[in-house]
Amino acid sequence: MNGGDSIELLESIKLIVPEITEIVEKRYLILRTIYYHQPIGRRALATELNVGERIIRNEVNFLKELELLDIDLKGMNVTKKGKQLIDELHELYKGLKGIVDLQKNLEAILGVKRIIIVPGNSSEDELILKEMGKITSSNIKKLIQPHDIIGITGGNTMANVAEQMPQLDNSDDVMVIPARGGLGSELETQANAIAAKIGKKLGGNYKLLNVPDSLGKEALEVIIKNDEVKEAIELINNINILVFGIGRADTMAYRRKLPIDRIESILELGAVAEAFGHYFNLTGEEIWEYETIGISIEKFKSTKHVIGVAGGAEKAEAIIAISSVRKDITIVTDESAAKKIVELAKEG
Repeated sequence: MNGGDSIELLESIKLIVPEITEIVEKRYLILRTIYYHQPIGRRALATELNVGERIIRNEVNFLKELELLDIDLKGMNVTKKGKQLIDELHELYKGLKGIVDLQKNLEAILGVKRIIIVPGNSSEDELILKEMGKITSSNIKKLIQPHDIIGITGGNTMANVAEQMPQLDNSDDVMVIPARGGLGSELETQANAIAAKIGKKLGGNYKLLNVPDSLGKEALEVIIKNDEVKEAIELINNINILVFGIGRADTMAYRRKLPIDRIESILELGAVAEAFGHYFNLTGEEIWEYETIGISIEKFKSTKHVIGVAGGAEKAEAIIAISSVRKDITIVTDESAAKKIVELAKEG
């Protein structure tokens, strides 16, 4: 039974059991929260969900009787059966929240290949960011073919993709490579660290690009002659799956520590989005490029499978811009960003 059929069935059941929607949503959220925090105790779960401990105790006992949870001294864990149910309930939950219709609306507005929306706001709820990571990693898994080369970028969103990637034994000699040089000081959000983590989890290989994003032109000319860097660039030029975080132009400009006059200039010219060092305005026109080693805009446009990930209402304009650069793309976002894009479309 698909998501649409499930919603129709639920609507029929609601006629004789009006409270079923609330029950389904409550139990789905309990299972999902336990899954992302396991092992977790009842008191901590009650705090996370802002629900009374008595209600949590009753619900947990019910879910345990259904063999959806295991409970030991360390806390609660979701069983294999419970994980399967979470996945099955996800589409139903999206239907209950009106997300299915929102996805169709957004695909029409942006004109892109596919939109996947996670209910909630990832800027306010870490679990939503984790859910975006889980869904993105699941889509990567579905795309992989023998000997694929997967390009990824850095950032907090991509770090969650790596964290939620399931462990596989073998992915037919898949290679994972950073699509750009390193940016920032946090190891967990560096493209190299994320590429290594995804490569290991996929049971494949990974290649590091040991080049900072902030090199000057003269240094770039020297380092590009290095054999390891040459090998990495060759792999980047042959990427057939690209997964990247969509950034705001202002945020990424400050993160790169660009001169203030440069930042003011690109923002005055209308830059709202950044990807791979390229800054774009709302219609997808390139405003400026930060020259460094990594994937070119031409390669971005020609790569076979591309997934862009971003959440939060503050990323709405950036998502619109990237969607204008390439239509044959899958966008994974959240409800907050999606509703903001719809609002902007109505205003425009």
